[in-house]
Amino acid sequence: MSDRQRYRLRTPSTGREIIVEADPDAIYTDRETGEPLEVVGKVLPLAPSKSRLPWAVEHLRFCNWCDQLAQKDLNDCPTCGRRMAAIG
Repeated sequence: MSDRQRYRLRTPSTGREIIVEADPDAIYTDRETGEPLEVVGKVLPLAPSKSRLPWAVEHLRFCNWCDQLAQKDLNDCPTCGRRMAAIG
């Protein structure tokens, strides 16, 4: 389980983005341009979370009990708490 929040950071001049576990008050710089990176947003799921997968269509599945979305790397549904069926 991760306790640190992941953020999406962007280089303003190039538009290149990275996702890192970061401190929102710290200043991070792009290693190629040396520019400070700007925080674009928080990555779901919010910390603390049992899953390391970001909320994206390719990483989600439906719980067979409550029909809510959950990350593929979880065994138990975060909504209803029941064990989900195996991915097949």
